[in-house]
Amino acid sequence: MTELILALDVPDRKEALNIAESCAPFIDAIKVGYPLVLSSGLSIAEDLASPGLPLIADFKVADIPNTNRLICEVVFSAGFDAVIAHGFVGADAARACIEVAHSHSGKAYIVAEMSHPGATEFFHDGVAERIAALAVRCGADGIIAPATRPERVARLREIVGDKAIYSPGIGAQGGDLDAVARLVDGVIVGRSIYAADDPAAAAERLSRICR
Repeated sequence: MTELILALDVPDRKEALNIAESCAPFIDAIKVGYPLVLSSGLSIAEDLASPGLPLIADFKVADIPNTNRLICEVVFSAGFDAVIAHGFVGADAARACIEVAHSHSGKAYIVAEMSHPGATEFFHDGVAERIAALAVRCGADGIIAPATRPERVARLREIVGDKAIYSPGIGAQGGDLDAVARLVDGVIVGRSIYAADDPAAAAERLSRICR
């Protein structure tokens, strides 16, 4: 089974909570990024706790090890279950995030390659492969890889083995769920769900494909 993760990039707290509640029966986790946290505060994690779904803090943490550690301590103390961090800042910085996550019985995922077109300007010529290998070496729980480029996901799977791969880019960015679902452990979907006329119906339709 491929998990369906809702990217809840809605800056309005009330709207976000309504969407999360209506979609909860059809999704496996909720990913919260800067748009919602900057508008609502880290306390949004408490508000989203009622469905009982894992909460992923998508802050793409990318700083020096000490700052990464401080950021992740705040993230997990707020009630999140996982954090997403960048790997290009190096093994020591990535490891800081992973160590904090595991000390809180949480998880850390490292971005190996992003899903937007511009990502290919730098995540190429073996860079993504090196980051994926770093994630394995540092003990990350998995990586983020682009649903918009299934062939890249397949290549990164060769490196990370049975580590989790979560893939954004389905729908609005052009990623095909059918093409990538068999390659990954979970797909991350935002606008195709939260911007739909009926978010719950959209989530249910996608969940049927995942399963």
